[in-house]
Amino acid sequence: MTTPQNPHFTTQIVHADRRGGAEHGAIHQPVHTSVQYGFDKVEDLIAVFQGTAKGGFNYARQGTPTTAALEAKLTQMEQGQGAIVFSTGMAGICAIFLTLLKAGDHLVASKFVFGNTNSVFGTLADLGIEVTTVDVTDAAQVAAAVRPHTRMVFVETIANPGTQMPDLEGIGALCKERGLLYVVDNTVASPYLFRPGTVGAGLVVHSLTKSIGGQGDALGGAVIDTGVFDWSTYPNIFPAYRKGNAKGWGLQQVRKKGLRDMGGALSSHAAHQMALGAETLALRMDRTSATALALARWLEQHPAVARVHYPLLESHPQYAQAKKHLKAGSWLLSFELRDPAQCLPLCNRLQLPIKATGLADTRTLIIPVAHTIFWEAGPEVRAAMGIGDSMIRLSVGLEELQDLQVDFEQALAAIAVV
Repeated sequence: MTTPQNPHFTTQIVHADRRGGAEHGAIHQPVHTSVQYGFDKVEDLIAVFQGTAKGGFNYARQGTPTTAALEAKLTQMEQGQGAIVFSTGMAGICAIFLTLLKAGDHLVASKFVFGNTNSVFGTLADLGIEVTTVDVTDAAQVAAAVRPHTRMVFVETIANPGTQMPDLEGIGALCKERGLLYVVDNTVASPYLFRPGTVGAGLVVHSLTKSIGGQGDALGGAVIDTGVFDWSTYPNIFPAYRKGNAKGWGLQQVRKKGLRDMGGALSSHAAHQMALGAETLALRMDRTSATALALARWLEQHPAVARVHYPLLESHPQYAQAKKHLKAGSWLLSFELRDPAQCLPLCNRLQLPIKATGLADTRTLIIPVAHTIFWEAGPEVRAAMGIGDSMIRLSVGLEELQDLQVDFEQALAAIAVV
């Protein structure tokens, strides 16, 4: 039983700003537009620069009071020890890879990842960071890929677009045993449906644009330190950051090298939009997950559909994982048609889903996967990732289930006629 001092998920979020000390009794943190922050004494400015001050701001590229309020909210949502927000989720992912790995290191990653993340793996290889991609639904394959110079394991909670789920606990146990940094992209699930820190993840990544923002009106990303990983054992921390409590070393390095130096700062305006979106996260995830599951079950029975990919379908290969770890199945589902030639015509016949890239909008979005977001990967990579030519990805929105079903029924009926 909760108390006012120990509230549930949404209660915490909607009261976070006022309890954090918003000015003048405001229930939302204001949007701080200032780039520079002044001090009465230069010694106070020096303390902020050198990291000896308790808080404080100097230049908006490293954060503002508005982004700091969002970071505090995200830390609370993931029950971590700190967070950094970025201009996009990809900026956060790149910050992790490029500040915590160096030439000669080895990364083990899921072969079922977002197309742009897969593209980054090629960039890492060009920089001398070796990447091995494996089927992370089997922790034994991850273990077999680990080498003496392996530093990190990277997975997605629910893979985009195939919805594969890794052996979350098994990989967490392996990383703990081998002293590896376990990084989980939790964008699709969100901290409402699953918290990766519970399975040993040291860092959690979010594209805030998706589940947490949820309105399709602002870009953003985040990296959250769960407090699980022992940074004193990590060899790639710069000597300048090996001071004080080791728990803060990793996040400090990511902020200094990945945010300050690389410049992927989140604006205060976008941070405010993300903070507002977070207030309805649980409501949206409950609604879209319920609709997606019902639609997935309906599609699975249709004769024109060859296969449906959704974690909480009993036919899903990782159904047991999903039932164990997820509060609900999320808004992401994909399906494949029996006739690949009907992939594009079907998308065009649908009237409600918007033909657009992006995820977790309030409106349902649809996209043919092989022709768009995974076109650059090529047929061999797509085949290894289980992406067929007829795969269609849906990001289910807030429309009523009955309306979506009627639309899909008319669009799929035309296939039978053809």
